[in-house]
Amino acid sequence: MANAPLHIITLVKWVPDAQLERRYNAEGRIDRSEGVLSELDEYPLEAALQLREAAQDREVRVTALTMGPAGSSTAVKKALQIGADDAYQLTDEALIGADIWASSVALKAAVEAVAGASEFDSGEPEYLVLTGMASEEGESGAIPAQLAERLGAHVVTYATGLELEPERLVVTRSGGTESQKVAVRMPAVVSVTDQANDPRYPNFKAIMAAKKKPLTRFSLADLGLRAEEVTAKVRVLTTTARPPRTAGEIITDEGDAGLKIVEFLAKERLL
Repeated sequence: MANAPLHIITLVKWVPDAQLERRYNAEGRIDRSEGVLSELDEYPLEAALQLREAAQDREVRVTALTMGPAGSSTAVKKALQIGADDAYQLTDEALIGADIWASSVALKAAVEAVAGASEFDSGEPEYLVLTGMASEEGESGAIPAQLAERLGAHVVTYATGLELEPERLVVTRSGGTESQKVAVRMPAVVSVTDQANDPRYPNFKAIMAAKKKPLTRFSLADLGLRAEEVTAKVRVLTTTARPPRTAGEIITDEGDAGLKIVEFLAKERLL
């Protein structure tokens, strides 16, 4: 529908801080006691904010949605500081260890709940889901397609540009040798790459304003889901920490350093 209000739901994830050493807990899962908003999720959020700013006579709202443990609220709070209008956090003990399959089931229900709860001044809204190109720890990139299938929505992956038109979204997808421009109608799920834009940083005014923005928390029960409906299909059996780095080989130049370097590279099959 031309110029219908648009609700952009941006999925953001709380991930282990890449600046810290990764540790595993007793259950063999990554220790998530310290985390940050995934850097790859800042690009879809920036894309959503740019679409909102570019809309002339169309009401656009940007919502940040995360799924994770209690600490994952850090991710959506950062999204609010960056510019999202409101935020939702799905947290439930039954989601600990959720794989791609279980995550897409839970996120489908969460997206529908968020979209259904939205009220706009200018009529019934359409909705668009934006995601990052992958999660920083799992790196599967499979959630957008699975989520779109469950929602019955169109899907476009690896977007490097987005332009909102009256009845459709025009998406640019750039590959190694060619660039595609495709159009999609709502509802749609679009994954955005780290080549799409330059994410903004929140200033002091935005950080203070974020404290007044609504953050809604819900559980699986609030979405009408039972724990058995989000049982992971994949289970971690064992984990092994990466061995410490060994000392490198030092080559002393005695007139034959070049030859020794070539021999070393050949031995490591780097030539």
